[in-house]
Formats: sequence, structure tokens, C-alpha cells
Amino acid sequence: MNIAVIARRIFFFFVVVWAASTITFFIPRISTRNPIRERFAQLAQTGGFSPGDLEQIIESFTKQFGLDRPLFDQYVDYLWSVVNFDFGFSLNRYPTTVTDLIAQSLPWTIGLLLVTTILSFVIGNLLGAIAAWPRAPKGWRNFALPFVLLMGVPPVLMGVLLLFFVGFRLGLLPLGGAYSIGVVPNWSWSFALDMLKHQVLPALALILGTVGSWVLTMRGMGITIQGEDYVNYAEHKGLSGGRIFRDYYVRNALLPQVTGFALALGTVVTSAIIVEGIFFLPGIGTVLINAIRANDYPVIYGVVLFITIAIAFIMTLMEFIYPLLDPRIRNQ
Repeated sequence: MNIAVIARRIFFFFVVVWAASTITFFIPRISTRNPIRERFAQLAQTGGFSPGDLEQIIESFTKQFGLDRPLFDQYVDYLWSVVNFDFGFSLNRYPTTVTDLIAQSLPWTIGLLLVTTILSFVIGNLLGAIAAWPRAPKGWRNFALPFVLLMGVPPVLMGVLLLFFVGFRLGLLPLGGAYSIGVVPNWSWSFALDMLKHQVLPALALILGTVGSWVLTMRGMGITIQGEDYVNYAEHKGLSGGRIFRDYYVRNALLPQVTGFALALGTVVTSAIIVEGIFFLPGIGTVLINAIRANDYPVIYGVVLFITIAIAFIMTLMEFIYPLLDPRIRNQ
């Protein structure tokens, strides 16, 4: 891969970030709604604010957030804050910054996404390859069928079903939360097991809802590759079935799946965020849902923009990794 290709891909990454930032900035300003006024109007309903005090508070926060300045000046300041990963303050939890809220919730989201995405990708592609491999035992080939049937159930609905039947009706696993109520987080095996027990249902919801798509696409690629010349040549050379399956069959069928993995990241991240909210995990999904309920617009915009930048970065990274897997692209 030459320097020009690398520079072009990095340039497109910054273009995507700029476009997402611009859309995130202008869409809320098309509306005539004032997030600060709406937020403090909700607080005023609970009492404790006189009309005069309320107007002074709204005016003070409007100046602090820069909403009284010209639109172009706001836009320039906004882009500069995006470059510095400074998404402003939370209206609901002022003076906590949006960056602090994201940093506190990010480890939970990364842990859930990393484990479930890797497991669903590995399990789905392995089962799909076995389902299409003619030498595989029939029982192993049919083992992928239940996962294909579950493909029609979105991860969000899968989470609700698991929550009701496994958590509520059977009582086998906790209904939600990151760990048991009253437990103090600490570095111990008992806390780790308790935390792991709370992650099983959301992880299963994401895995069971996504494995089937990997099974189908990998099975289709496996059937296509079976007739390729290099597979037939390997069979005529007398290579073992295991080596053909690993080096000639799975390795080549997996290349398009890597591209599909990058394209599916947006759906996976969106599903994970909603599943986090269902199970009350302290991840980015819960932060976003709480911000929507509280009309905390800076947090909503900050989380959405952060997710967009993260997905764009991962997709750009996958474009650099793919040539390492496919020599035909690396040598171009």
C-alpha cells in the first residue's frame, strides 16, 4: 500500500468526521426549540424558581453555552471543540462535562461490544464454514440452523425475550445492572463473577441476534469457493481435509467477511446501545437514553458524534488491516 492510498483514506476519514460534525451542529439549530429554556422550564415545574430568577438563569446559561453569539462563530467554536474532544457541559448534570460522562461509561460499552462482536463473528463464520463444507458431519452442518432461525429476531427484541423468560420467569440470571445492589466494586474474584453474571443476558442478546447473518454469508462464500481451482488443486495434491479447510477454504472465504464486519459495525453499535439501556448497564447507551429523557441536548449531540467518529475510525482501520489479509491488495 503506497503513501497516496494511505493519505487518501485518512483524508476521507476527516471528511466523514467533518460532515458528521456539521450535520450534528446544524440540525438542532433548524428547530426553534431552546434546549436550555426547555430544561429549566421542567425544573421550574417542581418549584423553587420565580419567573424573574428563571429568566436570569436561562440568560446566564445561554451566554455560557455561547448560544447568544452569531451562528458562524458558534460553528467555528464547535469545530474547534470537536478537534479537542470537548463536547461541552451536561445540562442535567452540570457542571459535569459530556467528555467525562463518555469516559466514565466507555469501558462498559467497549467490554460488552468487544466480547460479543468477536464471539459472534468467530462463531458465525466457523458454523457457516462447517455448514458449507461437504466433508463435515451432517450433525455439525445442521448445528447452524437454530442460529439462522434466530437471525430474524433483532438483538433488542432478543434482549427483551431473554430478560422476561430467563431473568424474570426462570430467575436464572439478574434482570439488569452492572453488579448486584449493595456490592462495592473491588478487585476480587467474587466481584468479577458477580459482574460477569450480570453481563450474560445482554451479551447473549447481541450474540444470538447477529450470529445467524454471519452463518448465512459465510456459508454462501464457502459454497462459491468449493469450485475454485486452488481448492480442487489442493484436493488432488492429497492434502488433508483439515489443512484444506483451514488454509484454502476458510482463509479465502473469510476475506469478504472482514469487509462485511466493517460495514456491520454501525448496526452492531446501535443495537448494543439500546441493549445497554434495556439492561440498565452504565454504558454509553444508558447515558444516551437518560439524556433523551432529560432533554439534555449537549449529551445527546456529544454521544452521537462520538459514536460516529468511533465507527469512522474503526472502518478506516479495517481498510488498513484488509491488505494485510489479502496479498492481492497489498501488492497493488
